[in-house]
Amino acid sequence: MPSPRAELTPQMAHYTFVLEDQPYIGFFQYGDERTPVCTTDPCGFRISHCAAGPASVAGPRPPGPVRLLAGSSAVFGVGATGDHATVPSRLGSHWAPDLPWLNFAGQSLNSVQELMLLTLFQHLLPEVTEIVLCSGVNNLVLSRLPEAQQGRHGAFFECGPAPASVPTPAERIARATELTVRHLAGWQRMAKGLGARIAFVLQPLAPWVREDPSPQEKALFDELDEVSNWRRLHNDIASMEVGRAYAAALREGCAAVGVPFLDLNPALAEATAPGDWLFVDRVHCVDAGYDAVARVLAERLALS
Repeated sequence: MPSPRAELTPQMAHYTFVLEDQPYIGFFQYGDERTPVCTTDPCGFRISHCAAGPASVAGPRPPGPVRLLAGSSAVFGVGATGDHATVPSRLGSHWAPDLPWLNFAGQSLNSVQELMLLTLFQHLLPEVTEIVLCSGVNNLVLSRLPEAQQGRHGAFFECGPAPASVPTPAERIARATELTVRHLAGWQRMAKGLGARIAFVLQPLAPWVREDPSPQEKALFDELDEVSNWRRLHNDIASMEVGRAYAAALREGCAAVGVPFLDLNPALAEATAPGDWLFVDRVHCVDAGYDAVARVLAERLALS
């Protein structure tokens, strides 16, 4: 009998999480990659499909201004059955199709690596009218690592061994918020230079959206818990209480630097039914989940 993951989400066999070593940002997707579910341009950015055709940072795109959806693996679209089903594609083809949306994301990035992407690749961008940075989970996940691995700008994935002790959830929220808002201020300055509007969105995490998963999600999560250490490592930040406290801290930080803030977690819960199948794992969505995220972003941020 096939596993729930193989039966329900066969596309995940093609998300191998093998990344290319890159100077300055550490790692990124391979350029010109072609798989049954994913296509990247020469610099490794995923192709998005918009009303006027395909678009990417370093590949062909329709002429004129663009908008950026930035972040890490959820924005990249891990879990989607194809490039057409990612959040940038659903925005650009259906929910906010006036201008193309570029997929400006890299897998496993923290907030400083996300900012580095903009500094390194801004020379490839045409006029940018809108930047939506959908992030936050990776910084909180990495906040469990000790001070020696945090450095001056925060820890990154694969930077060292697991810690012997872990900070409290309150300490982790404080650390992740400080880094996220610090680097968001850099995004804001860059956005002003580009003449673009910017907003920060706390990305959805399944247990922050609703406490009871759908039947499909439960089957997938149970299988993943048998073969991975996600629950053991991150159970202390996976409660609704921690999610709301983190959102409150980020909301305050965003207000201090003058950037609009949206917590996607309660917004996504309000926009979907309790039994809707949204997630392929606790961080990434299935196609219907990504479509719901795009719809909520368009509605809550007044995108068109």
